[in-house]
Amino acid sequence: MNEVAIGQKVPNFTLPSSNGQEVSLSDYLGRKVILYFYPKNMTPACTQEACEFRDAHDQITTLGAVVLGISPDPLASHMRFTEKNSLPFPLLSDEDHKISEMFGVWQLKKLYGREYMGIVRSTFLIDEQGTLVEEWRKVRVKGHVASAIAGISKS
Repeated sequence: MNEVAIGQKVPNFTLPSSNGQEVSLSDYLGRKVILYFYPKNMTPACTQEACEFRDAHDQITTLGAVVLGISPDPLASHMRFTEKNSLPFPLLSDEDHKISEMFGVWQLKKLYGREYMGIVRSTFLIDEQGTLVEEWRKVRVKGHVASAIAGISKS
């Protein structure tokens, strides 16, 4: 599968969701979608990022967009993470990392001299027609949600 690039239609996909249902990207045609990929539930930076999206949720929905979070965590972990942090948006489970690979965020990482495959924190903005219009790769959490909101506003 080729990696999605800005200006291309994002292929439809369906993943299990923390809301107990399967969620398809096509469910959101007609709305902008903030699709953010994060490494792991319950870790400090991932919790901070999720909570910042939570705190900005009303502003994001007022701009006509939805937020979807994706990580390779299993569904049970997503459900606990959502409940613990009162997240108003679904988290999607990409355990086989097919969608992460489609967006090019499943990469070799290094931590304390150890190499492993994992998610590189990244966010993508998909327009109402399903086209990728903006991307933020190798995201630093601080200030990122504000950048994403600015991207929604200008698209």
